[in-house]
Amino acid sequence: MPEQHRKDFLIPLLTVLADALAIEGAFLFAYWLRFHSPLTALLPVELGVPSLNAYILGSIVVIPTWLLLFHSRHMYTSRRTVYFTDEVFAIVRLVFLGMLIVMSAAFFYRAFSYSRAVFVLLAAVAVSFIALARFFVHKFEQYWYSRGHDLQNVVIVGTNATARRVYDGISANKSLGYRVIGFFSVNGLNEMETAGIDFLGHLSHVPQFIKDHRVDIVLVSLTYKDHPQLYELVRDCEGLNTEIMMVPDMLELMTSRVRIKELHGIPFIKIKSVPLTTWNLIIKRSFDVFCSILFLVLSSPFFALIAVLIKLDSKGPLFYRQERVGLDGKTFRLIKFRTMRANAEKESGPVWAHKNDPRKTKAGTFLRRFSLDELPQFLNVIMGDMSIVGPRPERPHFVKQFRKEIPKYLDRHRVKTGMTGWAQVNGLRGNAPIEERTKYDVYYVENWSLVFDVKIILKTVHAVFFGKDAY
Repeated sequence: MPEQHRKDFLIPLLTVLADALAIEGAFLFAYWLRFHSPLTALLPVELGVPSLNAYILGSIVVIPTWLLLFHSRHMYTSRRTVYFTDEVFAIVRLVFLGMLIVMSAAFFYRAFSYSRAVFVLLAAVAVSFIALARFFVHKFEQYWYSRGHDLQNVVIVGTNATARRVYDGISANKSLGYRVIGFFSVNGLNEMETAGIDFLGHLSHVPQFIKDHRVDIVLVSLTYKDHPQLYELVRDCEGLNTEIMMVPDMLELMTSRVRIKELHGIPFIKIKSVPLTTWNLIIKRSFDVFCSILFLVLSSPFFALIAVLIKLDSKGPLFYRQERVGLDGKTFRLIKFRTMRANAEKESGPVWAHKNDPRKTKAGTFLRRFSLDELPQFLNVIMGDMSIVGPRPERPHFVKQFRKEIPKYLDRHRVKTGMTGWAQVNGLRGNAPIEERTKYDVYYVENWSLVFDVKIILKTVHAVFFGKDAY
């Protein structure tokens, strides 16, 4: 087996074994719940306890069926950068699809009558067991890579800001499983010397370097002006068993959802569409209102505690209202807990907060670190000014500035702005470059789904507790 394939053999194998054990465990636990647990007091067993062997034999048929189903959805491919939250949603969908297959097979199998209650319990238990098993595999995977095992060798082509961000991201996260060997420049200059990464030469040297060294992945970060050279690179790398991945530039990102639509036999390329249909707007709005009301009701005592801390710490109002730009460029008053001195921008004018900002109060420092100052924005969500998930709203002063400097910046306002967003959960908080934020925001606008929203919310919880760039 070639070395590059051996690097991605162990983790997928462990995932298959973990899934198989989890499914078998789910069968046994569902059987116990239905026929031997205290649950029998609510659901009495009236027709006697069936043989456990029949359910074990059933699981022997179900396990390979479900594994094949998971495999068909690429759940056993090279993982590395797969996030656990991504897998949870896929597991839920595939388990319930698998349950439909199991129940259909049980209907036609007349030699033994399986309990419908067991199937219902199996669906819920299987999701939990498989997710838990994959969680442990995921943690082992991170440990395995962080110890330097099975790392994939990477070279970076490009020296722009995005290339530097790619390098910094890989270097700061050893558990991703990548080792950056060095970088190639378009113009032959060592423009990333300050990054402490080896300069390997001009872009034209890439094919020969791949032949002489073991390179698993080539990460390309070029501007649209350099695309002719990208074409030459791909052409010259023909026949080389190396993966090439490109970071899309702004233009490509804007057209990432290109679709063909036919009108009376004439094909049109749709390069831009309405991000949310009427029904999607209804679904998103219903989700926002329900979750916001539920959160405000459950967290009202916590709000009261924060209010006391703010009042005891400094003079001034409890809330801070600030004009922001939202959907379709319309302004609204965003509500936050006050974290700075009253009239903090009286002398400086509109400026972004920064690390060790002297305008912050003691309580405000704590609130901003864990984004607790943002919680009153659930009121903005209920009033319809914002959504829970969406591009973060900016002040009119900055919007006027960015719309002139950042291409496609105003596309962020095609959906409601949000309390959290795709950019924020990818580390672009605080004073992160607005160009990078815009790329992520526009991607969200073009690829919205309710599952995407839930995924961002779950990632936000992690970012709030473990992120280091909120101030």
